[in-house]
Amino acid sequence: QVQLVEFGGGLVQAGGSLRLSCAASGRPVSTHNMGWFRQAPGKEREIVAAIRWDGRMTYYADSVKGRFTISRDDAKNTVYLHMSNLRPEDTAVYYCAAHATYSLLIFRRPEQYDSWGQGTQVTVSS
Repeated sequence: QVQLVEFGGGLVQAGGSLRLSCAASGRPVSTHNMGWFRQAPGKEREIVAAIRWDGRMTYYADSVKGRFTISRDDAKNTVYLHMSNLRPEDTAVYYCAAHATYSLLIFRRPEQYDSWGQGTQVTVSS
């Protein structure tokens, strides 16, 4: 299985920006569907963004469309989540997830992924 490590979280004011990184090791991200999820206290883990293994399809939750961008650098074996115009409701622990596949589908549910990072905290102050 691929191993994932997220970093880049922190405290930011509303309207600010952050870039989260998910560094993968052991397997290339180009053979995995990748996703970013988040979980706020007392809430279920929810999809934020996902990218298909070939990089040709992406998905965004309605709450982040136009503000967040998922991207991938195959040379660095890293997936990014660029977050802008952050809001207090974006506060959560953000997780990177992966599943080895050549599926034509984007994976949107946590149970579709079998490798997870440890998470990184994002806090947006008002």
